[in-house]
Amino acid sequence: MIDELVKTIRKRKNSSSDKSYTSSLLSGGLSECIDKLEEEFRELKEALNTKNNEVHEAADLLYHLLVALEAADVKFEDVLNELEKRKDQSGLEEKKNRS
Repeated sequence: MIDELVKTIRKRKNSSSDKSYTSSLLSGGLSECIDKLEEEFRELKEALNTKNNEVHEAADLLYHLLVALEAADVKFEDVLNELEKRKDQSGLEEKKNRS
């Protein structure tokens, strides 16, 4: 499902911004995409704290994260590869190795 969403975001990148919400976000540039991502994070945080509409807000955040990555020319596949590298390592160990 996420792979399909990434492909759709990439396709919509070249669509008319008056017909595609994704295209309108991307045409606003990385800064606008980051602003929207921050807004969606705040909405998810509120939803989690109030136990209201959490799934909807989580989906919105995930979508806007993928759009922001596309705006920054960061390939989702590269993110997945990074997660794959980390899967057999504890989070504490991974953090220690970053220092």
